[in-house]
Amino acid sequence: MHALGLTRMQLITQAERILNPDEIAKASALIERRYAGEPIAYIVGMREFYGLPFRVTPDVLIPRPETELLVELALARLPAKARVLDMGTGSGAIAVALAHTRRDASVTAIDASPAALEIASTNAAANAVQVEFLHSDWYGALAGRQFALIVSNPPYVVAGDAHLQQGDLRFEPVDALTDHGDGLSALRAIITGAERHLTPGGWLLMEHGYDQAAAVRELLASAGFSAVQSWQDLAGIERVSGGALHYRHSRESDGRPA
Repeated sequence: MHALGLTRMQLITQAERILNPDEIAKASALIERRYAGEPIAYIVGMREFYGLPFRVTPDVLIPRPETELLVELALARLPAKARVLDMGTGSGAIAVALAHTRRDASVTAIDASPAALEIASTNAAANAVQVEFLHSDWYGALAGRQFALIVSNPPYVVAGDAHLQQGDLRFEPVDALTDHGDGLSALRAIITGAERHLTPGGWLLMEHGYDQAAAVRELLASAGFSAVQSWQDLAGIERVSGGALHYRHSRESDGRPA
């Protein structure tokens, strides 16, 4: 379909069509790239997420179905006309999905990669949504700003994990996959800084690795979050953990009376 510029129906109805040499060459070149292991999303430059099309390049992670759980949990906890922050937005998939579903929300998305922000901005425009994109190393560019909800799919693969040299991960931006440490440093930074940027009672939701749920729950509880829990993806893996910023904790932390 991509090589010939055809829709699925056209591909079916033209099944007996004889390809010309240029078409054969174009299709063969794409097949060779796939044979070498390159992800289809990078070959065709597109991946669907939450029912929306997203442009993707090797500058951003390929949006994955399991991350839709994070979007669903966020939508269920996002108050009317509230501000929401997507940290490490990459292709913009989470931020754009939230903005598209909740037109009343004010969505801000950050990333440390200018290339990723360019792609994310393109995806927001292509899906006709308004998202504020900021170049920021985690909370660096957000001084004084607060949100009712913070979401993130940060780098969480442990340095040296064998999966980084397997499958699609070989082609994806390594800095978006791993923290080059124990896999929890980005999650720690997000949790530690969230108190200053969440409104009282606001939720923090984060995607993490298949074996990190217990550690992330402990980090959240130690930081004073309440209603701390983890949620399973469709494969039965605890994929997202989060909690609400306790009202009393948030007051005490800035010196105001509870």
